[in-house]
Amino acid sequence: MGFDQIRQRRLSDDIVERLEGMILEGTLKSGERLPAERTLAEQFGVSRPSLREAIQKLAAKGLLVSRQGGGNYVVESLGSTFSDPLLQLLESNPDAQRDLLEFRHTLEASCAYYAALRATDVDRERLTAAFEALQDCYARHEDVSRAEEGAADARFHLAIAEASHNAVLLHTIRGLFDLLKRNVVTNIGGMYKQRSETRDMLISQHRELYQAIMDGHAERAREVSSRHILYVQEVLEEVRQEVQRVARAERRKGM
Repeated sequence: MGFDQIRQRRLSDDIVERLEGMILEGTLKSGERLPAERTLAEQFGVSRPSLREAIQKLAAKGLLVSRQGGGNYVVESLGSTFSDPLLQLLESNPDAQRDLLEFRHTLEASCAYYAALRATDVDRERLTAAFEALQDCYARHEDVSRAEEGAADARFHLAIAEASHNAVLLHTIRGLFDLLKRNVVTNIGGMYKQRSETRDMLISQHRELYQAIMDGHAERAREVSSRHILYVQEVLEEVRQEVQRVARAERRKGM
């Protein structure tokens, strides 16, 4: 009986595995620069030649890119679910906006559920910072642009995804970040005009969601997240119907 030789594992393979894990868990983000080779080698306790070999392997896999005189970076396109032209198309299409809300309804409820179950102290600190930044936008709403509020809202939901410790959920949310941010910006103006209580409702819903996660109440977090998106869908449907009524009235006026 013959036996295959056991291939000796190279140190660079262990480094590759470690860096891949950091990318997958979101510790290393798309476009982020890695620490200098000397610093990273010291942190890992490995030689610089082994580290360089690992970086070359990751570059060959399309995960890292080296820039002349500028260090090593996680590729920019990592986790980009949609291209920029498609983002613009989705942003301008009302049906696609509805589809995104339906998608968020499922996705973000799961993120909230797992975040409540798995969030660490570090996750709670990051979530608290994102929540407070969003609350600050609400408090200064007369001086805050829609873009700033939309970004703060999207970062809050991204922090929840990070706390879920589910790599697929996290990278899906990250890939959708620009679309999510634009969706919020597109929605909030019409929502605030449609219902006077909308801002107070969003403040209350985000606070309730934050508290459920911080308290570790998973089912509650999922229910609040679901209710939040349903409320947004409801108000935006009212906005859509109002726009149609105005358009019909204008057409009759011109007859």
